[in-house]
Amino acid sequence: MKNIVIFGAPGAGKGTQSDKIIEKYGLNHISTGDVLRKEIKDGTELGKTAKSYIDQGQLIPDALMIDILASVYDSFGKDHVGVIFDGFPRTTPQAEALKAMLAERGHKVAAMIELFVPEDELMKRLLLRGQQSGRSDDNEETIKKRLAVYQNQTAPLIEWYDKEGIHHHVEGLGTIDEIFGRIAKIIDQI
Repeated sequence: MKNIVIFGAPGAGKGTQSDKIIEKYGLNHISTGDVLRKEIKDGTELGKTAKSYIDQGQLIPDALMIDILASVYDSFGKDHVGVIFDGFPRTTPQAEALKAMLAERGHKVAAMIELFVPEDELMKRLLLRGQQSGRSDDNEETIKKRLAVYQNQTAPLIEWYDKEGIHHHVEGLGTIDEIFGRIAKIIDQI
């Protein structure tokens, strides 16, 4: 089983690369952003709570996210080939909670793949995405907040996964296929 955490700042290409990984390896995908956007669109209580955090550029509380992830993860059944965790974990306590949740099921994270993209490029990508998709959270003020949260709260996970021995740094510049080639080499070795 190849459970993979795809990691990087907002706009690093996690969703795009996840789609390519799914296509090649047949993994399931849990995008916390997609899950939360669906809850918000459906107007659920979770969605309303999540929206208040997202609109302020804040992270969703850990206990809430773990419960959501466990439910989605379990929905794939016991015999799936693996899952891409996209947008989670974002803090060390979340990484520890994910490790514990998977261990309860006899599973683990096989690799954390970090897509690294310089901040000026991230800003360009996110502003363009906001124009193309109409995502309300892709505006300059919110993007700056999200990048600051990433640097302060999320980037320390690189060291945590390094200590776990499963961190893989991937340059996130180049064509989509070039970046995917770098990722595929890692997945093929786990």
